[in-house]
Amino acid sequence: MPAERDQPQIAADNLDDDDYPAYTMGRAAEMLGTTPGFLRSLDEAKLIEPQRSQGGHRRYSRRQLRIASRVRKLVDQGTGLEAACRIVTLEDQLREAHQLNEKLSPPPEQDYPPLRGV
Repeated sequence: MPAERDQPQIAADNLDDDDYPAYTMGRAAEMLGTTPGFLRSLDEAKLIEPQRSQGGHRRYSRRQLRIASRVRKLVDQGTGLEAACRIVTLEDQLREAHQLNEKLSPPPEQDYPPLRGV
């Protein structure tokens, strides 16, 4: 009997997880205002790879839906699908590089160490 009480708690914990595949293809398409075919094309382009249910149905996370939404906005503005996927990928890589650079850079008030051999 305690296992039944634990299960709802586990499911409730997943509600805050951006990577939890909570949305079916139909629900995801409805939320984005697009078609299931659009979501399949993002899967084919390897931009987002949804998890699969035991029955083989695609399941999307909130993080994946945010990415799909960004691509959809670019496509709606006239950008081709492949180009939109590439733009989103490059934007994410640039953001990650900036974050890494900030993490590895010394604070502005800190003096740089003296150069050796100069």
